[in-house]
Amino acid sequence: MNEQIRYEQYSAHYYLAMAAYFSSENLSGFENFFLVQADGERFHAMKFYNYINEVGGRVEIKGLEDLKNDFESIQEVFELALKHEQFVTSRINKLMDIANEEKDYATISFLKWFIDEQIEEENTMGTILNKLKRIGENGAGIMMLDRELAQRTFAAPAEEGN
Repeated sequence: MNEQIRYEQYSAHYYLAMAAYFSSENLSGFENFFLVQADGERFHAMKFYNYINEVGGRVEIKGLEDLKNDFESIQEVFELALKHEQFVTSRINKLMDIANEEKDYATISFLKWFIDEQIEEENTMGTILNKLKRIGENGAGIMMLDRELAQRTFAAPAEEGN
């Protein structure tokens, strides 16, 4: 679980690097999309942090390795983002496998939220990637998608029972 905090923080940094790339390309809507994505990943990291503490565990914060900062295209960014979300999904699934093997029902319940979240994350990245494939190098289409992505905001999901 501690390792997952590191992966969630890494995800936030990765998406921040993607946002910075789009900022340098003057695509503020795409930049906004990834800034919001980074906020979501930090939220996920804190969910793991709080859960570990709630169940009497000891949180250990690990360092992050360097990450990619230069990208060739908008499409490449979303291809990498989708692959990254698929990797995160595999990590969550492995944690669920361990929780099931150990009959750790509290952790199974906790991880269910992340399994559902990863379906949404992969779908979001895949949908935008498909739009980009249709748009191609069409400047007007890219600008329309940029305006669409500028509307995205982050709102932490309401916690059940709070």
